[in-house]
Amino acid sequence: MKVVLAFSGGLDTSYCAIFLSKSLGHEVHAVTVNTGGFSSEEEKMLEQKALDLGVSSYTFLDRTEEFYQKGVKYLLFGNVLKNNTYPLSVSAERVFQAVSIANFANEIDADAIAHGSTGAGNDQIRFDLVFQTLCPSKEIITPIRDQQLSRAFEIEFLKEHGVHGNWEKAQYSINQGLWGTSVGGKETLTSDQYLPEEAFPSQLQKESPLTISIEFEQGEPISLDGENGNAVSIIQQINEIGGMYAIGRDIHVGDTIIGIKGRVGFEASGALILIKAHHALEKHVLSKTQLKLKDQLSAWYGDMMHEGQYLDASMRDIEAFLSSTQQHVSGEVKVHLAPYRFYIEGIKSSNDLMQSTFGQYGEMNNAWTGEHAKGFVKILANQGKIFNAVHHD
Repeated sequence: MKVVLAFSGGLDTSYCAIFLSKSLGHEVHAVTVNTGGFSSEEEKMLEQKALDLGVSSYTFLDRTEEFYQKGVKYLLFGNVLKNNTYPLSVSAERVFQAVSIANFANEIDADAIAHGSTGAGNDQIRFDLVFQTLCPSKEIITPIRDQQLSRAFEIEFLKEHGVHGNWEKAQYSINQGLWGTSVGGKETLTSDQYLPEEAFPSQLQKESPLTISIEFEQGEPISLDGENGNAVSIIQQINEIGGMYAIGRDIHVGDTIIGIKGRVGFEASGALILIKAHHALEKHVLSKTQLKLKDQLSAWYGDMMHEGQYLDASMRDIEAFLSSTQQHVSGEVKVHLAPYRFYIEGIKSSNDLMQSTFGQYGEMNNAWTGEHAKGFVKILANQGKIFNAVHHD
């Protein structure tokens, strides 16, 4: 049987590679999907590792630009922060990795798709949902989940098949990508502890404050400090700069798809800085109703992305709405960076609705008189006056 294996190179997928090819005799085609987390050196190491494990072929798919265009862009348009905290760094990546693997399996006419997820987390749901939608006739094989394997058993299995390596679980698990890096450790298994400084991938390197300028055009970042670039490169640059100030760290607490609470640490300086900058610009150029509607639909978009429902038709409808709202979201935003924190200094935009020609908040107005204001308030108070007149309590 021809099987496509979602391959990360870790313990679980290494076990899957040998178990599927040697124990079950399948023709295994390992695939790694890059959504911004692998270097060229890591790509070469993964290929060699997969081939050493006995797979029939190895393919590295770079989907970073696609991930931005079809996912990250809309998370930015929507200012999506799950539970007002988490920018969906890894959860969104998993969905796009699953889509790429499913499409690859269809291209090579595979009989089945395998992944190394356990039965305890969100990733199993995300992978399975996408595979069942795009490859409904293909079998989904999940050895780790189905066999309920322990790490000790997997390590012993690999040793028996001549595979030696440093399989001891790292103190902290790191999953790096374009839109942020997740950090898991013993502290995130508790409710009362925070991750230590050394657990985060970026350490404080700069202490002198810095102001950066981000230019947006129709909601997308197009330049950083006057240097034009594509959105992916700008995100990567802000990740690097923000990382030097140890910006973007937090712990997300939320409900998993399978119904239990969970905590995960993350570092996402690029995502958090861009979302706050973009949101600040929107508050100047969008109407009150646009902002309210965006908040509601963006929350739906983030929840469905997080839970693996990216392929639902309603997601395309929300994307169309979000894109429409970005027509006038163009301008420059200045962001002040300092160790462990940042804030928005201000914006400049030709579409700014906060213009002195219409009146200044808290100051003298230019567009109406005091009598106009008193009449407006009198009419506005009608509903409350009627309600209170009827309901004396």
